Formats: sequence, structure tokens, C-alpha cells
Amino acid sequence: MEIMEMIRQLYSVEELQGYTEDEIAFVKDCFGALPGTVEEFWRRAARTEAIHRVQDFWTEPEMFRKQERLRDSNYLILLIENQGCCRAGIRISDLLEEDPPVYVTFNERVWTLCAESVSEFLQAALAYEAIFEFPYQPEEFLFWFTEEELETVQSGLNKMPFELHGWCHADMSFYNSAPDHMVAVMDCGDLQVLYGAASEESYQKLMTVMEGLGEA
Repeated sequence: MEIMEMIRQLYSVEELQGYTEDEIAFVKDCFGALPGTVEEFWRRAARTEAIHRVQDFWTEPEMFRKQERLRDSNYLILLIENQGCCRAGIRISDLLEEDPPVYVTFNERVWTLCAESVSEFLQAALAYEAIFEFPYQPEEFLFWFTEEELETVQSGLNKMPFELHGWCHADMSFYNSAPDHMVAVMDCGDLQVLYGAASEESYQKLMTVMEGLGEA
């Protein structure tokens, strides 16, 4: 799914908002370049209020103006975990690429691959973050799944063509059968699952597969 349409569906918004050319230019001047995929996301959608009412923090151009730590990093930071212990970003040496890989760190010394491209990272992170704000969710938010229950999910839903690796110590894959609901399967050694929907109709469709699965 195209990223802008994905935001409209998962976050129930009609109009997307982006940052100004001057705001984007400030960050571009700080680092010398920006990948085209980052520029497009910032220009077309990254200011949309709904995507900031989530679990973690998307970096904004103004943050680079105010926080010297962000400007001095060897990575262009895109997403910060809500307690600041996990960050995802692009290597400065990769900023001339159109759609470079994204890496994740817990200490800003060791970085590991999070997604093969910015495009994949944006889709996966937007899907993951949307689940926390869906108006339709199970009463118990987080579930433990067995391998057999995961097979039920895999046979009943469509696997999305994007993943997150290493975000909050988990490798994540995503599933749906409609554009406005999402299931995140997090492999942390055990299988943890989050899911929900933007509409009641879509939630009921999702529950034809998810009903009764997992241990809260």
C-alpha cells in the first residue's frame, strides 16, 4: 500500500499535513543531504497530527533545531521510543541514497539493521504505531501466541511486505485482510501479538480470524 494512503486508512484522516520547505531545508543543511523518501514523507504527511498521537515519537524538523544531540549524531534519527531507550535512524553516510536502510540502537554505539529501506521502515512503523490508537481493540491489549495460533493468523490473513527488526528487542511482522486494521506479531523469543482496527466493521472482520486466539 502506498504510504500516504496507508496513513489515511489506518489513522482515519482525510487530509495529510507536511512540513514547510524551510523546515525541511534546515535539517538538510545540518546533514548535507536528505534521502528522497524522507523528504517526501516530511513534505506530504509527517506533520499530520494523528500520527503523533501514538506510543513513540516521530522526529520533527524543529527538534533538530532545538536539540544539539540530534544534530551531532552519526545517524539521522527518525523515531524515538517513548522512554528514549530505543532509536531508529539512517547512517549519515547513506543520506545521499534515495531510499537507504534504517538502523536501530539502544546505546548509540551499536546499531543493527531495522529495515532494508526507509520506505519499508515507514510502512512498518506506521502500522505498529497505529495499533496503539485504534478505537477498536480487544479488552486485553497484548497476547501471548503459540506457534499453532500464529499459523492460524498466517493462513487467515495477508502478510504485509514490510517488517521491523530489533525495535524494542523484537522482530515484527504484520498481517491484515483490510486496509484499516492491523495485526503486529512480535518475536521476542516468545510471540507477542497486538491488533485492532480503525472501524467497527473492520474489527469484526478481523475477529473472524483472531477470536479466541492467544493468552492475555
